[in-house]
Amino acid sequence: MAKIVPGRVAHQYDGELVVFHIGMTFNRWWRPDLWIPVLLAMRPMLRELSEDPDSGLLGYELLFNSRGPYVAQYWSSIDKLYDYASAGSLSHRPAWTRFNAMARKNPGAVGIWHETFMVERAESMYVGTPAMGLPGATKIMPVEKRHHRARARMADGATSLPASPADRSHPTAGRTD
Repeated sequence: MAKIVPGRVAHQYDGELVVFHIGMTFNRWWRPDLWIPVLLAMRPMLRELSEDPDSGLLGYELLFNSRGPYVAQYWSSIDKLYDYASAGSLSHRPAWTRFNAMARKNPGAVGIWHETFMVERAESMYVGTPAMGLPGATKIMPVEKRHHRARARMADGATSLPASPADRSHPTAGRTD
């Protein structure tokens, strides 16, 4: 059983933060021959990413909703996420190729979806849970008295997005005040 983190905690993270949700839907649940291979393809990818400290994957949570399983992933860089997705030498591209071939032969049997979020500001609160979500993927911080309210945590929850060329020329670029 996972160790419970006592008290109220939140996350702390400075840097680019990307939240990526990816999942599948069991459109024909009576066809496990079609959806089990798709389901089983995710574990090797997560293992591969978790074992490579330079992959950009900060952490993930395996979840399940009424349509099927999905994974909430936390990444340190949008470029690292996209690089992984397109790298032919890693697990994702071959799995994607297999899924597309299956989907062409059995249209609508299994669905795949994803959502990608570049996070400028984030707030979190966990009470009496194991390290999970943003605190599990980044750094766990005890909630101080000044952060007892979500609004205060959000106000102090800025993450750093990479500066665009236009931002670098702005007079306030690089200021921390």
